[in-house]
Amino acid sequence: MDRPSPSPARPPNLVVRWGRLAASQGVPLLALAVFAAGLLGFGLLVDAVSEGEGHRFDETVLLALRQPGNPGEPIGPAWLALTMADITALGGIPVLGIFGLIALGYLLLARQGRAALLLLVSLPGGLVLNTLLKRGFDRPRPELVAHMVEVHTTSFPSGHAMLSAIGYLTLGTLLAGAATGRRQQSYILGVAVALTLLIGASRVYLGVHWPTDVLAGWCLGAAWAMGCWLVLRLAPLLRR
Repeated sequence: MDRPSPSPARPPNLVVRWGRLAASQGVPLLALAVFAAGLLGFGLLVDAVSEGEGHRFDETVLLALRQPGNPGEPIGPAWLALTMADITALGGIPVLGIFGLIALGYLLLARQGRAALLLLVSLPGGLVLNTLLKRGFDRPRPELVAHMVEVHTTSFPSGHAMLSAIGYLTLGTLLAGAATGRRQQSYILGVAVALTLLIGASRVYLGVHWPTDVLAGWCLGAAWAMGCWLVLRLAPLLRR
């Protein structure tokens, strides 16, 4: 009589849990992909800036945004420079702080404790991280073209690009989570991404950042925002 074949070994509980998450959590997986891509992009940019490989690219882009032979004059009509100065303010700490406090107050009133915690972790934490990185890299601001707004800190990574990515992507994910349809969710996230891109581009146009500063800010800001969201979203699922 044949002996029954032994049953296959059960995979570890952690593997089972991650398998269930992979089958049912498409949005977190997308956030994980953004997190990983952001960290990778930031690492590549750090390497390029450290080795001086991106300097020609930085200079080419900055000079392309100035009148030929006149680095003090940006391209485009006068209203464009004023518009860019207004847009860049949307990525400043005062504006992001006001939006964050308004959103935090609403979330507390609605008893959305987890979402409120996400705001409290992502925005202040991102500000601290950006400050430490600026001091660590200590990259000078570009002197190749005239600065069209006043600046007081070092250049890498761009604080406006990084903090706008953190702030608007975090708020966008929270609003999209409350939306009822995919079109509404896509619109909300699209607006958040568009604001982030416009703010970062304005920093280069205004001559206060190298393009690689802004690219690094976008990468790390997106990674930080998605990382905070993933931790708060997936932690309860992994404890089940």
